[in-house]
Amino acid sequence: MLVTGLIIGLLVIGLVLGYLVRRHQHRQELLAVQAQARDVIAQATAKTKQQIEQLQAQSRRETLAYQQSVKDELTEQQNDIAAREQRRQQREHLLDDMAVRLEDQTTMLDQRSQVNQQHRHAIHDLRDQAAALREQRTTTLIDRAGMDVETAQAEVLKRTEAALKRDRDIEIKAQGDNAEANAERWAKDVVLPATQSGPQDLPKEHLEHTVTVPNGEVRSKIIGREGQHIRLLETLTGTDLIFVPDDNTTLFISTHDPIRREVARTAITNLVASRRISANQIETQVENAQRDVNHSLWETGEQAVSRLHVGWMHPDLMKLLGRLKYRTSYGQNVLQHSIEVAQLTGAMAARLGYNTRLARRAGLLHDLGKAVDHEVEGTHVEIGVEFAEKYGEDPVVINAIAAHHGDVEKTSPISALVAASDSVSGARPGARSESVEDYINRLRALEKIATDEDGVTESYAIQAGRELRIMVNPQTLDDNAAANLTKEVAKKVEAQLTYPGKIKVTTIRKLTAVEYIGDDRKKKKKRKRAANAS
Repeated sequence: MLVTGLIIGLLVIGLVLGYLVRRHQHRQELLAVQAQARDVIAQATAKTKQQIEQLQAQSRRETLAYQQSVKDELTEQQNDIAAREQRRQQREHLLDDMAVRLEDQTTMLDQRSQVNQQHRHAIHDLRDQAAALREQRTTTLIDRAGMDVETAQAEVLKRTEAALKRDRDIEIKAQGDNAEANAERWAKDVVLPATQSGPQDLPKEHLEHTVTVPNGEVRSKIIGREGQHIRLLETLTGTDLIFVPDDNTTLFISTHDPIRREVARTAITNLVASRRISANQIETQVENAQRDVNHSLWETGEQAVSRLHVGWMHPDLMKLLGRLKYRTSYGQNVLQHSIEVAQLTGAMAARLGYNTRLARRAGLLHDLGKAVDHEVEGTHVEIGVEFAEKYGEDPVVINAIAAHHGDVEKTSPISALVAASDSVSGARPGARSESVEDYINRLRALEKIATDEDGVTESYAIQAGRELRIMVNPQTLDDNAAANLTKEVAKKVEAQLTYPGKIKVTTIRKLTAVEYIGDDRKKKKKRKRAANAS
């Protein structure tokens, strides 16, 4: 018990001592916190005082600046008011001066008005006198001429009209004579430079009608078992395929359609190159050839349009132009001929001051109908006009297509230039595949038909056989007989000769009467003088 009590007493004493120690520590901490708080408050107070002083100083500066700005603004306003007052006074002085000048001008205008009024009265009196004089003159003229005013006016108008008509007829005749005398020289001045500088002589493209087969093995594959492959090729391409007799390496492609011929040639060439010839391969190659040829048609037409700078053109028209590459006329490639005509027409139009782009476009499209004239009914002129109208071409281009062979009247100078360029391109040496001997024989045969007729003295085939001129004896044939002779010669030429395009037959009947004077009259005068002398 004693020990337990002792332990309890020690515990109580420890608790009391711990409490006292903690209390002392708390008091020390409290004192330290209070001291720290006092320091913080002192620092805050000092900082606040400093900020207050700074704000007060800044406020004083801003106040002084604002006061100064207000003073400056008031000074500026005062100066502005003074300037405005000065300007107002100046304007008042100006207005006073203007009022004085206006008063002076008003006075001057009043004086001039009075003078003008006097002049008007004087003019009115003069007009009355002039009217009286005119009436008196008219009366005098009527009395002396014996006709009234209306009749005299009609007579003057009639005589003036007759004089003007006579002068007009003289001027028209003079201009016509001048044009007729200089027409050939002017035409040469236009055509010769155009032919020298306009077209470019392109190499001829010979369209192949045959395909060379390298050996008999490939030939057998092309023919196929019992001719199956070659018949399939003929069916797909629409052509006739024939191996040339005595030459087993040459396959001839026969068809009237040049596009089909080109498709067949391309397909067979690709088959021969691949050496793999079967029904499926034939169908594939024919489809590829058709696609390639159709693309090349558009590409060829687009190149021609771009080269000549004729502006935008419908893709279908460019494709038709591409088809002309596989069309020939008397051995002349029609596409190259059309390009040459476009260049010639553009060169001549430039010299004459016409629209060169439109002229080249008309020249390029003039033979457009030849692209499909073997497929569509009608002449190439009619077909070309139809396509040009369908795709909205210019009326000048349409007339040039319709009139380049003289089928319709030329309504534009460009149409005449296209016709002339077409003749030059087709008739120039080397343009068409015709030997010199055949060419000379054709011209001689043309002239012989005319010279065999009665009354013909001479005949000339000119313009590469496109025109036949016949000179007749005026004593033998009269005008009607000469006209009938022209028709007969035209019928015989059409029946007996093969010729490109059209031939113009011209018959010339000219009577020239000549009489010499001078020698006999001089002899008579000499004899008369001798008689007088005797």
